[in-house]
This record gives sequence, structure tokens and C-alpha cells, in this order.
Amino acid sequence: MNWHLKAFNDLSLHDLYDLLKLRQEVFVVEQTCPYLDADGADEQALHLYARNNADEMIAYARLYLATADTGYSRIGRVITHEKVRGQKLGVEVMQRSIDYLEEYAPKAPIRVGAQVYLLKFYQSFGFEAISEEYLEDDIPHIDMQRKAAQ
Repeated sequence: MNWHLKAFNDLSLHDLYDLLKLRQEVFVVEQTCPYLDADGADEQALHLYARNNADEMIAYARLYLATADTGYSRIGRVITHEKVRGQKLGVEVMQRSIDYLEEYAPKAPIRVGAQVYLLKFYQSFGFEAISEEYLEDDIPHIDMQRKAAQ
């Protein structure tokens, strides 16, 4: 398995196509949630993804470093391909995301907009709920935050 972290402008067309395809397969088709995935935020993000030995994208997360405006870093669009679920790849993509954000923005907390059914998964990484439950695209979510590394 090969891991990559790229800014939007460094993604190849092949990378971009594969990450959009994976996100649509999981968030739109599998979760039967029609929404606009190409939301205009990809250009400001870093894209962390893994490819298997057959060059298939099998894990992904969208990362944002803290800015003076926000004061926190963010992890979003965390997904694994259905054929690798149960192999702890979700744990690895989250840990790699946290490690990167803590290395480059150690004084900033990290936030996620978590689907409620994954609450315990995010809690296992030290995230705590910071909002009430809300609906996003008809799926229950909750905002969570992990304290800054320093």
C-alpha cells in the first residue's frame, strides 16, 4: 500500500478522478445521500490517500491546516473503500491525518463533523463532542474536537 499527501494543484487528473469517484461511491451511492460532493473546498485542502498494489484508491481524507480565521485544523471526507473495511484502514487514515496536522499546526485543535454512528470511533482518537446533534444531508452528525498537541 502506498500513502500520498498532496495539495489540490499537485493531484494528477487520475488522482482527482479516483478520489471523487471513491467519495461518490461511499457518500452518495452507498449512503444513498444525493449531495454536491464537489463543494468548492477541495482547492484549499490537502488530500491524504492510500492506493493498493493494483493502484486502486482505497482510503482517503481531506485535511485543512488551522488558519488565523478558524484557529483549528479540520479532517473531513474520511472514507475507506468497502472492500477493505474491517482491516483497520480507517484507523490508519485517521492516525495519519492527526499526525500530519499535529506536526504542522501543533498548537491548533482538530475538528471533525462526525456522522453520529461513528461517535465512538472518533472518541477513540481523543475527539469530544462540541455541538448538539444536527442533520447534514439527512444524516445525523455531531461536531467534535481534539485538543491541541501542545
